[in-house]
Amino acid sequence: MQRRRFLTAAAGVGLMGLSGCKVLDTAAKPGGSLRGVIMSASGLTYRTQRLLGGDALAPEFTAADIRQGQKPNGTINPSDADYQTLASAGFADWRLEVVGAVEKPLTLRLSDLQAMPARTQITRHDCVEGWSCIAKWTGVQLARVLDLARPKAEARFVVFHCMDTIERSLSGLVKYYESIDLRDAVHPQTILAYGLNDAPLPVANGAPLRVRVERQLGYKMAKYLHRIELVAGVEGLGDGNGSYWADRGYEWYAGI
Repeated sequence: MQRRRFLTAAAGVGLMGLSGCKVLDTAAKPGGSLRGVIMSASGLTYRTQRLLGGDALAPEFTAADIRQGQKPNGTINPSDADYQTLASAGFADWRLEVVGAVEKPLTLRLSDLQAMPARTQITRHDCVEGWSCIAKWTGVQLARVLDLARPKAEARFVVFHCMDTIERSLSGLVKYYESIDLRDAVHPQTILAYGLNDAPLPVANGAPLRVRVERQLGYKMAKYLHRIELVAGVEGLGDGNGSYWADRGYEWYAGI
């Protein structure tokens, strides 16, 4: 059985909670009747992927396979005042911070990232909503940035902090956040993308910078990045499940 088919089958029960079915939505939330089953399937998928190696490349395509523009996922134009100010100036004042469990914290301009060796890859974006889209992404491998920051021995996860507000709660504004483990972070296809289809990354697709984790579903590929944090664990992030959507019933590991 092909690896991808095996992993998809292993994730099958977990994906039920992501299907958009209103009947399952409540049960899949934290504390719901299906939550334990979903998390069990998610853990099985993650462990199986690691058991089978976890370093294989996602399929890459040719320019002839790009038949439409990249459909945006999630937020398409953050209304946050600080983001709008940066966007109006062409992101000249935008900075990416790399902090946390690192020996050398970084503050990088977009031009700093663009000056690093670039990787271009034509890959398929698979959305949990059921659609897919092939596009060409250009950026710097996350591994190169982490090499500059020199992760400490205790670093196990990479957290992506974003500029787009997703909701307003009683405790304040909730901005999008996501995380992956260090093994996925240094995968050669995990890039910080600033280009899409031979043009600068559009606002709708996450300008000025988004992460591409090509072997996982689209909601893992955080947009509007402004800070990357290396941590020993994700318990202190949001509600402690590792990402905005994992805190709301989705799998943290969304491998395909």
